[in-house]
Amino acid sequence: MATIPLTRRGAEKLKEELQRLKSVERHAAIQAIAEARSHGDLSENAEYEAAKDKQGFIEGRIIEIEGKLAAAQIIDPARLDADGRVVFGSTVDLEEESSGTPVTYQIVGDDEADLKHGLISISSPIARALIGKEAGDVAEVQAPGGLKSYEIVEVRYV
Repeated sequence: MATIPLTRRGAEKLKEELQRLKSVERHAAIQAIAEARSHGDLSENAEYEAAKDKQGFIEGRIIEIEGKLAAAQIIDPARLDADGRVVFGSTVDLEEESSGTPVTYQIVGDDEADLKHGLISISSPIARALIGKEAGDVAEVQAPGGLKSYEIVEVRYV
């Protein structure tokens, strides 16, 4: 199985979700199934079907998270030294060339990505365009609105 890159923060979030699923959500689903069973005929019991579906989702998510954590390669950005190059975990200050708008992104794993917080997935077009570049370089990204150019202002490992 291929390794899955995660930052330390991303791995902790997955571990917290796994713990919540196993200790809270799983128990709640079992209780919901038991309550629905007590209502009688299971063949026409929508509440029972919904509870079983939720239990299936929870169990599937538990398996998925356990698999990701088992295959995880946890990277601490603060310990990186990539000679100023953009790598997984680095924080990159950019300036859009056409508008001069500054933007900052941290390149993280797929499960950690959250654009509202400046976290972009390693598999996103902009991250792929930035990987390997350094301050002063220009990255061109094919975005839905057309080709965008970003100048890399600074690369940090925090």
